[in-house]
Amino acid sequence: MEQLVSTVRGVNVSYSITNKDALETIIFLHGFTGSTKTWRPIIEQFPETVRCITVDLLGHGNTESPKDFKRYEMREQLKDLHALIQTLNITSFSLVGYSMGGRVALAYALTYPEYLRKLVLESASPGLDIEAERLARIAADNQLAMRLEREGLSSFIDFWQDIPLFQSQKKLDEIKLQAIREERMQQTATGLGNSLKGMGTGRQPSYWSRLNELKIPVTIITGELDVKFKNIGKQMTKQIRNSQHLEVSEAGHAIHVENPVQFATIIMEQVLV
Repeated sequence: MEQLVSTVRGVNVSYSITNKDALETIIFLHGFTGSTKTWRPIIEQFPETVRCITVDLLGHGNTESPKDFKRYEMREQLKDLHALIQTLNITSFSLVGYSMGGRVALAYALTYPEYLRKLVLESASPGLDIEAERLARIAADNQLAMRLEREGLSSFIDFWQDIPLFQSQKKLDEIKLQAIREERMQQTATGLGNSLKGMGTGRQPSYWSRLNELKIPVTIITGELDVKFKNIGKQMTKQIRNSQHLEVSEAGHAIHVENPVQFATIIMEQVLV
């Protein structure tokens, strides 16, 4: 896995490429507090015939963390991702996105559909289409950002990894749990705080009404234990004509972390055909 940096729209963006000369391309987008590292156990299972590209989204990993939270908004993230893809001269690829990265992946598929072969969404949402819910989420994310600023990164990470969404990860072994914490601790308070304020689910447009525009094959993956996103996945599948919803048993929100072998198998079976 070769780690690289390109200047994209005035920001240094970090990404990795594996099997750079392969013809089949899959791009992976991580979730909040994640980075390119989260995908390593998945990519290690792929054949050399697949070029795997992982990207550190704005404010995460080794990508820069601008001070203005508005630079983190969905429209800006889409422009960044597309500019990077053009820099790499990629014209056809499949896109895999987890949680926050899944929201970016879905928005990209609706904005630049001509570039995508297939789309895989892991525990992702199209946003909030009820105004009151959207405003409540913005307020909640702003409170989280204030908590991060007030208490510092280490305390925030302790809090974040203990929220109900990640309770199923407590069954993981200590080595994996420590690796997850180390990846989260490599973030910056500025990057995470601005990501919450600019890129939270309440800040982005709702894409529920546009799901029927998707024409490419879409695979939605959720964990059996993640009831909220399992229900969202079922609703999305009803509105996307060429889609399927796969549920992974005994897994929570981060299927690629809790069951990397099954997750990689699903990607290979659904994308590499």
